[in-house]
Amino acid sequence: MATVVALAGEVVSMTGETADKLLRLPGDAALLYIALCRCGGDPSAAEGRLGWQSLRLSAADESLQCAGLVGARPAAAAPALRDNAPPEYNTRDVVAALEGDASFAALQREVERRLGAMLTPADLKQLYTIYDYLALPPEVILTLTIWCVEEMEEKYGIGRRPRMSQIKKTAYRWRDLGIDTLGAAEEFLQRQKGLHARERELLPKLGVRGRAPLDKERDYLAAWIDWGFPDEVILMAYERTLLKKQTMSWPYMNSILKSWHGKGLHTVRAVEAGDVSPAAKEQAATPAQRESRRSRRMAEDLARLKHTAGRSGEDG
Repeated sequence: MATVVALAGEVVSMTGETADKLLRLPGDAALLYIALCRCGGDPSAAEGRLGWQSLRLSAADESLQCAGLVGARPAAAAPALRDNAPPEYNTRDVVAALEGDASFAALQREVERRLGAMLTPADLKQLYTIYDYLALPPEVILTLTIWCVEEMEEKYGIGRRPRMSQIKKTAYRWRDLGIDTLGAAEEFLQRQKGLHARERELLPKLGVRGRAPLDKERDYLAAWIDWGFPDEVILMAYERTLLKKQTMSWPYMNSILKSWHGKGLHTVRAVEAGDVSPAAKEQAATPAQRESRRSRRMAEDLARLKHTAGRSGEDG
């Protein structure tokens, strides 16, 4: 395991050996390693700082593990529900906030206007949890609410509205991603809109028509886009998936693209040159190369046979 040394003044350094290894890895792996150094080796803090999709994180983490720069993560116990952490707000708390906090009262009115309905007492408690416990600014909460409304309408049609529980769940995610200012929220949403535009172009080509994408499908697409794959390379992986599976398999297609990303193959030309099957490599080899490989394999087989025979004699 390579050593990471955090020096005084928040300077982070690494050994030359570590730097050499990182230079040979995909860029995401290096970024994750830097985030881990910056966060004192805490994976959760590093993930929150990067704000990546889980698939992108998984690929970068696997590259670091293969290079021996981080250890395998132990299986984590199921986390306790985050809803258990906030205070148990009651109706009196909410009424006091509405009467004594002009910002919260204004937020309530705007959220009701966006949702097209008055908030129930249970809804108000959830809104107050976002406002008081998560401490997100009112303008961020309103932006988040508008985004949730747009997402619901895109998925299920005009006029459909999210429940306050869905808005609260999104608020927890934003807080974990560090989206706690209006500027950060606008930057995040701009990126999401770009992802959605790519999704609308790609999904019909991947056989998804007449329905909204599933959340897991969107996670896969976001990871592939984050990895830097253009449409034509994603479609190459799709064609290989159909040839192998005779149907669309998102996990199998992801394994193809994850492999290419790990090898640094992100263009059609790079994939065609670098992702060659063992059989194709053997076919392309010169007669001398094939003979050398055959001789080496034969020598290895004979050495293994001799070793096995020797052990059998000792046992006898």
